[in-house]
Amino acid sequence: MRLIAIVLAATLCAAAAPDGDAKQKIRAIKDFARQGSTGIPSISGYLTDESSDVRREAVKALVGVGGLSTLDPLVTASRDNDPEIQQRAVDGMVNFYLPGYVGSGWMDSVRKVGSNVAGMFGDQNDQVIDPDTPVRPEVIEAVIRQIGGAASIEARANAARVAGILRARAAVPALSAALKSKSDGLMFEALIALQKIRDASSGPAALFLVRDLNEKLQLAAIDLVGLLRTTDAAPDLKRVVENGNKKPRRAALAALGQIADPGSLGYFERYLNDKDEGMRAAAAEGIGRVGAPADRARVQEMFQSEKKASLRLSLAFALAGLGDIDEATDGPLRYLSSNLTSRSWKGVAAPFLAELARKPQVRQVIHQLLTDLGDKDELMGLAGVLAQSGGQDSIAPLEQLSRNADPAVSKEALRALRLIRTRT
Repeated sequence: MRLIAIVLAATLCAAAAPDGDAKQKIRAIKDFARQGSTGIPSISGYLTDESSDVRREAVKALVGVGGLSTLDPLVTASRDNDPEIQQRAVDGMVNFYLPGYVGSGWMDSVRKVGSNVAGMFGDQNDQVIDPDTPVRPEVIEAVIRQIGGAASIEARANAARVAGILRARAAVPALSAALKSKSDGLMFEALIALQKIRDASSGPAALFLVRDLNEKLQLAAIDLVGLLRTTDAAPDLKRVVENGNKKPRRAALAALGQIADPGSLGYFERYLNDKDEGMRAAAAEGIGRVGAPADRARVQEMFQSEKKASLRLSLAFALAGLGDIDEATDGPLRYLSSNLTSRSWKGVAAPFLAELARKPQVRQVIHQLLTDLGDKDELMGLAGVLAQSGGQDSIAPLEQLSRNADPAVSKEALRALRLIRTRT
């Protein structure tokens, strides 16, 4: 009996201790989480607990439950002074708009304060919500607040990444300011986010990074000013072309091609026969955008003789930009379209086609291809192209495609219709 009494007393003491109390609260939170959405108010009550472990468990539970009702408490949690809780709260908000963003292994992967930002945010990501997805203003405000003032650099960099995923145009000033943070991880994430948001006003903020000594930052900055067609970047880009290392030279010439200043035509013609295939590809793209008819025969000859897919795609884009847009099986547009079925080259062909499809005459060819083609992946790829660049003239062809027998094709056509109608 005495032994039982001793064990019972020890157990009661442990339960009364702060650690024991926290464990009881965590068990309660897990019980409420099993109730689903009805447990959200009870879980939210723990967001102000004095124990960071309890607050962290509450945020994890809210993210696990999910749904619209969790957004307000997650916004509240984003104001916590614990950086891990801040990150979890922001990622939980993203998970509502982009289901699956928080993966099964996410809980264990969140880094603690002091982790290496460069290692954590080393890879570019391409996740982004559809342009017509409405995001609540308080969510965007929470993200902006963290970009500038989260409790750790990791949390700030995480918020910058989230701003890009949510296409948060209101975050552009905060992201532009983050470019001067002196943290490579935060600066990199801010550059990628600005690429996704595509607000031309942010281009000048990245000019000073075009010649940065950190090549990863330099490449991201070059890509940004090219994507945004920041004309003021041209002098620095030309200096990189002339004096930079291999990758920055290629990226700088490609960025000049996107800016498409006729004054750069001499650069493109000079490098069209460069020994580096990346430089030849960038030069061809620039010629296609500037629209230099005198170079068409030269580009045509290169396209017909080239064997490497990467360079041939750029030459096809250039030829189509110069007006070769018929439906010939061996023509440039069909070559680009056929590569929508390639796992390796779809990511190159689709942006080229989306850019070309801004021209009505190119869209007319794509509309005809929707009728003539039977390959599922190609049809879905073309619908994705029109989702980005289609106009009112694309509605009828896409409505017809939406009745395709394959549900995946039909779904992509309906998505394109929705985005076009929202945009136009």
